[in-house]
Amino acid sequence: MSAHETMRKTSDFIRNSATLKMFSIGILVLVLLIPTTMVSSVMRERENRRDDVVAEINWKWGTGQTITGPFFTIPYKSYYMDEHDKLKHTLEHLHLLPEKLDISGEIHPQIRYRSIYEAVLYNVTATLNGHFKIPDLEHINIEKEDILWDKAVFSVGISDMRGIRENIVIQFNDAAYQTGPGLKTGDLAESGVMTAIPLSARDTRYSFSFDLSLNGSDLIHITPVAETTTVSLKSNWPSPSFNGSFLPARREITGDGFQADWKILHLNRNYPQYWTGSTHNVGDSSFGLELMITADIYQKSTRIAKYAIMFIIFTFAAFFFAEIINRRRVHPIQYILIGLGIILFYVLLLSISEHIYFNAAYLISATAVTLLITGYSKGILKNNYFTVTVFGILVVLYAYLFVVLQLEDYALLMGSIGLFIVLGTVMYITRSIDWYALNNPVDGDDGEG
Repeated sequence: MSAHETMRKTSDFIRNSATLKMFSIGILVLVLLIPTTMVSSVMRERENRRDDVVAEINWKWGTGQTITGPFFTIPYKSYYMDEHDKLKHTLEHLHLLPEKLDISGEIHPQIRYRSIYEAVLYNVTATLNGHFKIPDLEHINIEKEDILWDKAVFSVGISDMRGIRENIVIQFNDAAYQTGPGLKTGDLAESGVMTAIPLSARDTRYSFSFDLSLNGSDLIHITPVAETTTVSLKSNWPSPSFNGSFLPARREITGDGFQADWKILHLNRNYPQYWTGSTHNVGDSSFGLELMITADIYQKSTRIAKYAIMFIIFTFAAFFFAEIINRRRVHPIQYILIGLGIILFYVLLLSISEHIYFNAAYLISATAVTLLITGYSKGILKNNYFTVTVFGILVVLYAYLFVVLQLEDYALLMGSIGLFIVLGTVMYITRSIDWYALNNPVDGDDGEG
C-alpha cells in the first residue's frame, strides 16, 4: 500500500470516526472552560465593585447597627499587697444588667443610588424602657463598702456612633440625664454613650426610659441584656431576613411591610445578670434582621453561570447527533463558535440586568442567543427540521434554567430530574443507530460542512 493511500485512509478514518469526533468535542468543551471561567471572573469583579460602592455609601450614612444595653458599669475597690507588703487597691468594674427591658421601634428604610448600584439604608426610631434591680452581690466576693455606687455609669452600646441622629436623654426614676460619647470599658461593647447616674445599695429598684434615633444600613441587631427582653419592630420593608441567635416569636410579613416580636429570657443566653471585668461575651447572643434586596442580580448570574458547561454539552450533543442522522459534518471551528455564542448569553445577561429588571434581561439575552445559534445551525446544516430542533432544545434549556433559578430550594431535585429526562431522550433517539457503521465515508461529501 502506497504512502498516499495510507494517508487517504487515515484521513477518511479521522473525518468519519464517531469516537474521534466525540473525543474532539470533549476537548472543545474543555477549551471553552477558559472563556467560561473568564465570564465568572467578570461577574465576581462586578459584584465586588457593587459591594465597594455600597460599603462606601453605608460608611457615610451609618453601617449595620447593634444596640447593646442599657447596663450599669460600677467601679469597686480590689485590694492587693505590693512588694513592700503594703495593702493597696485598684479600681475594677462590676457590670449590672437590667431586670426587664422593653424595646419598641419602627424602621424607616430607603434606597440610595450611586450610578447603577443601590444601597439599603434605614433610620430606626425606638423607645427603650425597663428597670434595674440591685442584686445580692455576696457570692462574687465583693464587700458592699468597696462598691462605689455613687460612681456608677449608665451605658448604652451603639456599634456605629455616626448613625446617632438625636441627643439621647435618659429618664431615670424622676430625673433626666444627658448622655455623652464613649464607654467606661469595652467589656460589653466597643462604642456607645454613657452618663453618670449615682446609685444606692439602699434603693433596690430603678426605672429608666429613653428614645433612640439611629441611621444604619442593611441590618439591625439587638443584644438581649435583661432577665426578660421583649422587642417589637415594624417596617414597610417587604423582605426582611431574620437572623442572629433568636428568631421572632411572632412575625407577620406582607407586601406592605412586616411586624416582628421577640421575647428572650436570661435563661436563653450564656451569661448572668452581673459579673466583673470582661468575663463574658454578650455579642454572641444578639439577634435582629437584615433588609434584603430580593433581586440580587450578581448572585443570580453567578448561579446561572454554573450551568454553562451543561448548556454547551447539551447543545454540542444536539449538533453531534445531527451529524450522525443527517450524514453531514460540523467543523470544530463551528463548534467553537456555537460554544462562544452560549457563553455570550451570560455576559449579555449580566450587562443588561444591571440596567433593567433581571427577568426582562434574561428574556432578552436568551432570545438573542437562541436566534443566533438557530440561524447559524440553519446556515451550516441547511436542514429545516434540525433548525427547528435546535430552536426547541435551546428554548427548553433556557426555560428549564429559569425555573431552576426561581426554585432555589428545589434546584438539586429539578436538576436530577432534568438530567434523567435528557438521558432518556438521548437513549431513545439513538436506539436505532448502528455506531459501528458510522466510520463509512459520507456519500457525496468531500469536505467539511
